[in-house]
Amino acid sequence: MTASSASLNTAGEELNSALSPFDFQQRTRLIYGCGAFNQLGELARELSGRRVLLVTDAGLKKVGHCDRAVASLTAAGLQSVVFDEVTENPTTADVDRCVAFAKPANVDLIVGLGGGSSMDCAKGANFLLTNGGRMHDYRGVGKATLPMLPMIAVPTTSGTGSEAQSFAVIADSETHMKMACGDVKAACRIAILDPELTVTMPRSVTTATGIDAMTHAIESYVTTKRNTVSKMFARKAWGLLAEAFPVVIREPANVDARGKMQLGAFLAGAAIENSMLGAAHAAANPLTAHFGTTHGVAVGLMMPNVIRWNGSSVGSLYQDLLSTAGWMHGNPTPEEAAGQLAAGLVEFLRLAEMPTSITQAVGQPITEEKLHGLAEEADQQWTGTFNPRRMNAAAFVELYRNALR
Repeated sequence: MTASSASLNTAGEELNSALSPFDFQQRTRLIYGCGAFNQLGELARELSGRRVLLVTDAGLKKVGHCDRAVASLTAAGLQSVVFDEVTENPTTADVDRCVAFAKPANVDLIVGLGGGSSMDCAKGANFLLTNGGRMHDYRGVGKATLPMLPMIAVPTTSGTGSEAQSFAVIADSETHMKMACGDVKAACRIAILDPELTVTMPRSVTTATGIDAMTHAIESYVTTKRNTVSKMFARKAWGLLAEAFPVVIREPANVDARGKMQLGAFLAGAAIENSMLGAAHAAANPLTAHFGTTHGVAVGLMMPNVIRWNGSSVGSLYQDLLSTAGWMHGNPTPEEAAGQLAAGLVEFLRLAEMPTSITQAVGQPITEEKLHGLAEEADQQWTGTFNPRRMNAAAFVELYRNALR
């Protein structure tokens, strides 16, 4: 049986099985294509924007994307102010600085230009500009009581899929632990996907964000909250990402492959919005908090271990993803399929010259005491509660131990 026929058979089985209840709402208008960025000003005007807060980072200002955005907004007759101090893994302090900058301008629309950090910082500022308080007040879901400003997302990476989600992921500036702050009112009204914007990404950013997007697709496909719509998004995302990732590494200027990565990241983000994430993200966040490990690196090295861990529970779902990527060898059992999928992801990490173990990533030995401390923190992460195999601190200790080598 070929990979394509296996994929069709699996899809048929999905259609013939009982559908679980779900509530699907598509909140974000998606505009995709080379040159789509040029529509920013007109789209902002369609949303009745007059005074725009543009949230971005210094790197994007340097390569000219910020100036292009301002020019487009100006040509449409809109005023804009630019906050370009976003840092990687934005903290509550970053959001507070953005809010203090934006308040005097009395903005009525927000544009997040950049990677997940810019978009999350923009969303975080939206919470505080419209509802007041501090980011901690919005941890969880549905804590905003007042309307929020319309927002346009323009991703310049292919990773977080934040443009498709109603969550802002913000780290506490003191503990460095990440908080997921979600509300339907925070969802972007419009997402502009222009593959040409991603060509300027450094190789390290391309690989880390690409792996991050793949983990989103893999995890959201198997969570306890998965449903027909989320699985459709996740599986399509995985197929696009698995096909395009090795191409963009070999051919960084390949706009077609860049486009597949960007759309795959969006669809994976849409899958998260409908089904959440799992243990790989729960385990990755403490690594970032304690060692400064880049998120894509941390979640990438944890994902193969989580796949193997979950194999006894959702190996048949991993078979679907294995088939979609064309990686299936022989006629594997569900648990064997999980092993093959994990091995394929490890090969992607090696192709990207990214760490495949915690020891490689942090560059130092991890004591048993530290291991247990990381596990305790991972067990407090919300995403772990949606993992298909039940997690607790002891389970995270085992995951981390497996990931050391």
